[in-house]
Formats: sequence, structure tokens, C-alpha cells
Amino acid sequence: MTSTTLGSDVRQIVLSSRPISWINTAFPFAAAYLLATREIDLTLVLGTLYFLVPYNLAMYGINDVFDYASDLANPRKGGIEGALLSPRIHRATLWAAAVTNVPFLVYLFAVGNPASWIWLIVSVFAVIAYSAPGLRFKERPFLDSTTSSLHFVTPAIVGLAIAEASVTPTLVIVLVGFFLWGMAAHAFGAVQDIAPDREAGIGSIATVIGARSTVRLAIVLWSLAGIAMLFTSWPGPLAAVLAVPYIVNAAPWWSVTDETSAGTNRAWRRFIALNYIAGFLATMILILAWVS
Repeated sequence: MTSTTLGSDVRQIVLSSRPISWINTAFPFAAAYLLATREIDLTLVLGTLYFLVPYNLAMYGINDVFDYASDLANPRKGGIEGALLSPRIHRATLWAAAVTNVPFLVYLFAVGNPASWIWLIVSVFAVIAYSAPGLRFKERPFLDSTTSSLHFVTPAIVGLAIAEASVTPTLVIVLVGFFLWGMAAHAFGAVQDIAPDREAGIGSIATVIGARSTVRLAIVLWSLAGIAMLFTSWPGPLAAVLAVPYIVNAAPWWSVTDETSAGTNRAWRRFIALNYIAGFLATMILILAWVS
């Protein structure tokens, strides 16, 4: 193997971890842990690094390996929305995921407690179960959206558990709202893949209930997530507004059909950008919570 080939393979493996989405799992852990402990320490740094890169490499790398055949027929794949990994580096991708995950997991278990151990196991299991043969939760309608949401909520819960944060009504509502947001995000994202998924014989929430019902369900879930935040303590209610851009982005597709479902990719690309805007605003709210 030449250095050029090796470099290309490494780039493909890194691309499979969806760098554009790294922040979506690292931020929840970092924010939850930092607000609970009010200090920057080694656990914050290593935990954030884990949920930034290795965790995403496991989540998306496993997906790209075992979805390779169906991804070939999906025009979205091959860029920021999913790598098309050459079959010759499938084994290397799985090894890279294992090798990068294990050291961080050992550390997080070492500094954790029974509650954080349980949630870390749930988190890692959800990552593997979503795509791995024999489990394939991604092909089990409704369980697919539930599992996908766990990918983003459990890093926050792990951070809170390691920090031994007190369980308050506001904390529970925030996590429930975040979970509803995650389910909505997955469901809406599944709409654009209805045609290639059906062609490949892959089931999803969208292939089962159809494009129109899935979009409407996503809008309802985003609405419920926003409404839930109104029942949190200050400055939590400010976060209710974060649901609005997602609802506005999806609303034009309220009456989408299965035949036109691929067009929702335009809204999905805006969704990726919205995550950065919402993340910035969420950070401002967290800073306000810090100083309150």
C-alpha cells in the first residue's frame, strides 16, 4: 500500500464519522457535565473528545460498512451526508472504531459510577445496534427513530451521571424535550430516503407510514419539544424558540408525497445548518444559566 493510498483510506474513514455532525454528540456531554460540575477537568476534556470523534466513528462507520450495498443506490451518499467506503477498507473502518473507542471507554468507566456505567452501556449499545447485522434497529420502524435519538441524548445523560447531578423536574423535562427533538430529526431525515430504502428492502419509520405522515409527525415532535421547554425553570423557557426554525424548515413539506419525498433533501441540508445556529443559541442560554 502506497502512502497516497493510505492517506486516501484514512480520509475516507474520517469522512465516514461525519465530521460535520461531530458537535451534535460532543456538545451535549460537555454542556451537561460542565453545568453539573462547574469545572474544567480531565474528564470533561476526554469525555468531550470521545463523543466528538471516536463515538461518531463507531456510530457512522459501522453504518457505512453494513449499509454499503444500499448506499450505492442512494444519490445522497458519497459526501457530507454519508461516505461510500470502498469494501477493501470496511474491516479497517471497524478496527479503527474499536481501537479509538476502547481507551476512552476504559477511562469513562474508571471515573464513573454504576449509573454512568449503565448509561454508557446503553449509549454504546444503541450505536452498535442501529446498524450491526442481527440487530439492525435502523430497519425497525419507530425503534429506528428512538435509537437514533438515544445517540444524542445519552452523551448528555452520561455526563450528568458521571458528575452525579441532582435529578430535578427541569432536568427531566430538558432531556425529554431533547429526546423528542432527536426523534423528530431522525424521522424527518428518513423521508428523503424512502425511494432508495424501499428499493433496497430497508424498512424505516418513513417507509411504513409514508412521507406525509412522517413529516407531520416530525413537526408535532419538534412542537412538543419546544412546548416542553416552557415548563422548565429560567432560563430554560428561552430554549422553546429553538424548535421554531426546525418547524418552519419542515412545514413546506406538510403535504409531501412518497413520489416527491426526495425533494426534502433540500430541507435536510438546511437542517444541518440549523443545528449550528441552534447550538450557538443554546450555548448563549447555557451561559445565562451559568451566571444566573
